[in-house]
Amino acid sequence: MAILSPLGNLFGRSPIGPIQDHMALAHQAAQLVPDLLRATAADDWEKASEVHKAIVAAEAGADKLKHSVRRNLPNSLFLPVPRADLLTLVGVQDHVANTAKDIAGLIIGRSIRFPEKLQAAAIELAEACAATSLQALSAVQGLDELLEVGFTGREEVRRVEAMLKTLDKLEGITDKMAIKLRAKLFKLENDLPPVEVMFLYQIITLMCTVADDAESVGDRLQILMAK
Repeated sequence: MAILSPLGNLFGRSPIGPIQDHMALAHQAAQLVPDLLRATAADDWEKASEVHKAIVAAEAGADKLKHSVRRNLPNSLFLPVPRADLLTLVGVQDHVANTAKDIAGLIIGRSIRFPEKLQAAAIELAEACAATSLQALSAVQGLDELLEVGFTGREEVRRVEAMLKTLDKLEGITDKMAIKLRAKLFKLENDLPPVEVMFLYQIITLMCTVADDAESVGDRLQILMAK
C-alpha cells in the first residue's frame, strides 16, 4: 500500500487517493484482529505481542494520515461533494482502526484469551468483522469512478450501491454470530472468573463495533451519492 509523501504532494495523485489510503490502513488494523485471537488461542503471547504492535502501528499510521487529510484537503477542489462530507468520511473510517486498537490493547493489557470452547467461534466472529471492513474498503476504492462521473453515472453508482448492500448483509451476519457467541459464553460464566467474563463480553462487543464502524463508512458513502 503506497502512502503519498511528502505531505505537500498528498493530493497530487487524486483528491480521493489519500482518503482511500486512510481506509486501507484502518482495514489493515481490523484484519489483524483474527491473527491476534489465533495467537492467544495457541497461548503464543510473543506472537500476540507482535500482532498487537502491528495493529498499533496501523492505527497510528491511519491517525497521522487523517490529520494530514484534514490539514491539506483544499477548499478550492472542484468536487461534486462538499469538502466537509469527505472529512466526515475520514473521521468515520478512523473509528475502524481505533476500535481494532482498543481490542488489541484490552487483550494484551490483561492477557485475555477466550476459553477453549469459545476460541473457534471468537476467531470466526473476528474474521467476519474483518470481512465487513474489507467490504467497506472496496466501496471506498470505488470513489475514483464516482468522482470521474460526478457521482451521477448510473453504472458506477449501481456498482457501489451493490457493494453497500453486501456490506449491510455482512454486518448483519456479525450481529447473529455475536449473539451465538454471547450465548455460549453465558453457559460458561459460572466456571470463569467474573472479571474475565466481563472483559470477554467487552471484547465481543468491540469486535462487533468494528463491523458497525465499517457499516457506518458505507452509510457515509450512501449520503455522498445522494447529494
